[in-house]
Amino acid sequence: MKIIQRTPLTDPDKLPERLHPVLRRVYAARNVGTERELSTRLEHLHPLTALSGLQRAVDLLCDALRDGRRILIIADFDADGATSCALAVRALRLLGARDVRYVVPNRFQFGYGLTPEIVAVAAQQQPDLIITVDNGISSVEGVRAALMRGIRVLITDHHLPGAVLPEADAIVNPNQPGDEFPSKNLAGVGVIFYVMTALRTRLREIGWFAQQRIDEPNLAQILDLVALGTVADVVPLDHNNRILVAQGLARIRADVCNAGIRALLQVAGKPPQRSSANDLAFLIAPRLNAAGRLEDMALGIECLLSDDDAAALGMARRLDELNRERRCIEATMQEQALSALAAMRLDAEALPRGVCLFDPAWHQGVIGILAARIKDRLHRPVIAFAPADAGELKGSARSVRGVHIRDVLDAVAARHPGLLSKFGGHAMAAGLSLKPENFDAFSAAFDLEVRHHLPEEQIHGVIESDGALSAEEFSLELAEALRAAGPWGQGFPEPLFDGIFEVIDRRIVGERHLKLALKPDGAARPLDAIAFNACSNAAAPPAIFPGAQLRVAYKLDVNEYRDERSLQLLVQHMEPAD
Repeated sequence: MKIIQRTPLTDPDKLPERLHPVLRRVYAARNVGTERELSTRLEHLHPLTALSGLQRAVDLLCDALRDGRRILIIADFDADGATSCALAVRALRLLGARDVRYVVPNRFQFGYGLTPEIVAVAAQQQPDLIITVDNGISSVEGVRAALMRGIRVLITDHHLPGAVLPEADAIVNPNQPGDEFPSKNLAGVGVIFYVMTALRTRLREIGWFAQQRIDEPNLAQILDLVALGTVADVVPLDHNNRILVAQGLARIRADVCNAGIRALLQVAGKPPQRSSANDLAFLIAPRLNAAGRLEDMALGIECLLSDDDAAALGMARRLDELNRERRCIEATMQEQALSALAAMRLDAEALPRGVCLFDPAWHQGVIGILAARIKDRLHRPVIAFAPADAGELKGSARSVRGVHIRDVLDAVAARHPGLLSKFGGHAMAAGLSLKPENFDAFSAAFDLEVRHHLPEEQIHGVIESDGALSAEEFSLELAEALRAAGPWGQGFPEPLFDGIFEVIDRRIVGERHLKLALKPDGAARPLDAIAFNACSNAAAPPAIFPGAQLRVAYKLDVNEYRDERSLQLLVQHMEPAD
């Protein structure tokens, strides 16, 4: 693993002096250079008018509301899809829609998106208007099937489109050709939030709320769903997304959030008042996703639609059980994948740059997580495959910085027509299907294409550091300032530092974790630190012993124990000092 220093992209001295010098340095390395870019006020969101297709979408929705038509949401089975669906249902009801329902495809029966088969299922509810959320941009045949049945279709999506767009009545997607929306990083939940906000503006202009004798809703109340879906989908946290996430987190921390989110935090043991973007990503999203991975995402959506704390808690507990089951399945699959890689007896250079793995016993609902875990170990794109319906293999891809995985698949499909049955996704994650007899040929083509994008030095792993901290900068105050300075996430990483430390003490906790006392140069006393999962067979790495000099990459963290708050280093990497 190589530690490199982040390069300032703006001048830190131009940022406000009220900020800690370390925080100015951190922001400058993330291309933040003005006071406005620090603001997370809603007034700084990109304007509604920048999204193409939005006015046509609002026309459709106004007609549906005015005529009391039945609206059916077609959701996706991941956390972004679930939050998008819950947001659409809640917002439309708040805005006066009389009949709003939803359908979420079962991953194992129907697969992803608005397929003709899902249209047939949806048609049983006799909808007048279908709205897709977090899907639909590639549903050419599904949209055609809906239109043939006389059902109007509004697509809201954020995934990259193919060569042909569906012939929907309206499409809202910042990534469709010709769209001038400044941010291409909206998650599906962000897109539908913009649509609902535009609809409220139009309804206000035509006097709808007075006519219906209902209060005009404050749609800020659903920003907690936007925050959760945005973080869960691992889209880059550009300024626009940071505003959405920060505003949603503010509602969660004030404990005026969605009952389902509150319940999911409760089963995870996290008080809402101290929740962060990391908690949304690593505590709530996996539990919500577990429903779609193992059973049916309708459970997750119902949890997010519930206004009853007791009912939401019951569903959150079931989601927690599913997540525990998912972890057991994943652990077995990961062990099998690592054994298969070990059997190849290849070093890092000899391994494919793009890795494809398959086992006929693998669970197709868990292959995405498996691909992510192996990707983190190998520092290269990974696709994990499992058997699917119709005798095909279903793959879930996860990528690394600098390799746009959807573009890689597109290039493979262009060079090898017929090799892939279908594919879609975005920069860091994608899904695909192929016939079993094409697996070897695809694996070779995928590896070759990844080699065009992934430099050799990156396969050994790179840690980007925000530099060293002086002895006086190790403080609880700085740790709290860094925590509050987010939200941190994809494309806007949490601050990480590195330096040389002397090991004063060490002990193993929880069989796998290493509790350390580390003394930085020039400090009067050691600092508490913890390295999670650093021990193998309940033994500490041999290089880590009292008196050893280590180079450590770490995050400043606030340890909360029995109502006491103290500084703690979260160790991300350790190696002997040169």
